[in-house]
Amino acid sequence: MADAKLYFITAALYLLLGVRVWMALRADAGGSEARGRRDGLTRTLILGAWIVHGAVLHRALLSEEGLDLSLGHSLSLIAWVTVAMYWIVSFRYRMGVLQPLILVLAAGLVLSPLVFPADKQVPYSGLLAFKVHLVVSLMAYGLFAIAALHAILMGVMEQRLHSHDKRLSRLGELPSLVAMDSLLFQMILVGFLLLTGALASGVFFSEALFGKPLPFNHKVVFSFISWLIYAGLLAGRQIWGVRGRRAARWTLAGFAMLLVGYVGSKFVLEIILHRG
Repeated sequence: MADAKLYFITAALYLLLGVRVWMALRADAGGSEARGRRDGLTRTLILGAWIVHGAVLHRALLSEEGLDLSLGHSLSLIAWVTVAMYWIVSFRYRMGVLQPLILVLAAGLVLSPLVFPADKQVPYSGLLAFKVHLVVSLMAYGLFAIAALHAILMGVMEQRLHSHDKRLSRLGELPSLVAMDSLLFQMILVGFLLLTGALASGVFFSEALFGKPLPFNHKVVFSFISWLIYAGLLAGRQIWGVRGRRAARWTLAGFAMLLVGYVGSKFVLEIILHRG
């Protein structure tokens, strides 16, 4: 594990950036040109914090025995990928309060290796099939994490618009609900393709290592349930025009299945059962 000071420094960087972005949203000063410069500076600062986070992860994850994918490091790695996915999306869309939410969440997850310090080296981490499976899986988790936060924000916006709550303005400049709904399904579609790739690469990885398809365990079962939820949601969008709160609820349900399948199973095995 890396020095605890590095975790706190990285968390502080994300937290300070989150506070900075939130204060800028509340002030919302300057014209479009000033906001453009401010957004550019924010993206640069986020990239810097992300690089620092990546360096800490690189030092913590890699060892002579293999890749350490214990619960704490897995949560930190998912946060790192989530920030990266959001950073890419931010070039096209202004997401308002979603940005500080992601940064604050990342600040908390950076410290998770200090809370869950169990070690779990993966001796077969050098296999190409495993690397492909890991990268695609993490990209899917990261994008679905953003989609889940996006869905929560949509629900809050819709509720406050219906109740004519003036506090909605405190969320900063945001796209319309129609635009946010469209963006949600774009993220779900890409995330669904990544999740499909993760499940498919998992089959190849299992075949290469164990000579059999994916084992029938909690992680696989909940991942397939999540896949079915997102497949149904995309189909419902095309057939019945599913949108709004219903789409947001199913988005959260699908992400919950992913969390239960991966994070939940790791928590039970490593923390409760101490089986690592």
